[in-house]
Amino acid sequence: MSELPPVVDATWLAASIADEDLVLGDVRGPNAHSRGHIPGSIPLVLGSPMPLAEPDAIQDFAREIGLRLRRHGITGAERLVLYDRGDGIGAVPAAQLAELAGHPRVAILLGGIAGWPGQLAEGPAELQPVKTQLEPRPDALPTYAEVARRLDDPALTIVDVRREEEYSGKLGAPCDPRQGHIPGAKRVEVGTLFAGPGVPRTPDEVRALVGAPEGAQVVAYCHSGSRSALATLALRAAGYRARNYPGSWHEWSRHADLPLER
Repeated sequence: MSELPPVVDATWLAASIADEDLVLGDVRGPNAHSRGHIPGSIPLVLGSPMPLAEPDAIQDFAREIGLRLRRHGITGAERLVLYDRGDGIGAVPAAQLAELAGHPRVAILLGGIAGWPGQLAEGPAELQPVKTQLEPRPDALPTYAEVARRLDDPALTIVDVRREEEYSGKLGAPCDPRQGHIPGAKRVEVGTLFAGPGVPRTPDEVRALVGAPEGAQVVAYCHSGSRSALATLALRAAGYRARNYPGSWHEWSRHADLPLER
């Protein structure tokens, strides 16, 4: 199998776009894809992670995502590169869902379509459904049960990317029944991970902020999973085995039996 970094840039894509085993997925939606897309890409909408998922529901959800991949001709044998408008907020959740379904090689295009220097193509794409079965990987999507079980696990770094007032519990979202943060979580506000819109800081700078070595397991969370999806892009680019916890504090705060710190 050809290697595939978890995050690639436009220079890498330009050099690899003609490779037979490369599939480029546009997660913006079929209408946006038809209006203009990176040549050779297909529209690939997988949906959103389950925001309040019970652990038992993850397996069924993974199989549904696998079905969506097959409808788009994705077998799992290819290198799958996903892109969005450029901020990573669409591509990161889509990549995590593809991993949940069991796809072994998924990457995110840094800068998305906005960072592509070449010409764009227009028009719809013809999809070729396949029947290949993927083996779901439930561990690709962190659940509150996993995070709670691993609070004292030194192999896992939990990163809270919210503002200080949210982290401290002084001023959280009014829809949350409890305020504070997951015990042991380190606060690294999402904006500090980026040098500019959609442009992560250097791997060394990100690792200095997080305080964990390259290759470490990291779970990021915010209030409802959007900011932490963006943070996951920078964390993966820095060499972490990073996952976004989509339920985030919105879910955690609803389970009275789960601990918190203020």
